[in-house]
Amino acid sequence: MGQSDDSYGPERDTMTLDLEDGSKIECYVLNVFPVNDIQYIALLPMNEDGSVDEDAQVYLYRFQDLGDGEVELGQILEDEEFELVSDYFDEILDTEEFDALFES
Repeated sequence: MGQSDDSYGPERDTMTLDLEDGSKIECYVLNVFPVNDIQYIALLPMNEDGSVDEDAQVYLYRFQDLGDGEVELGQILEDEEFELVSDYFDEILDTEEFDALFES
């Protein structure tokens, strides 16, 4: 994961996603959280200038820290699992102000 200086706070963690079409997208790491003993990550895609669109969609993935700065992301394929994870992340957003996710 990288670091970024921007309006969302200094030294904000970032991650580059390799998309199926061969393109790449840089994302802010919003949160890593467990659901039923599985780790998940919430990512927010950035524009080329490091800004975020107001209506940007949050990406949710399974997350595994492999150590030495290496991580592995996995798609959430089952609808029930995605619903559970997205509901949990919504609860996180309800209990914290969205802007607070970006505070250092």
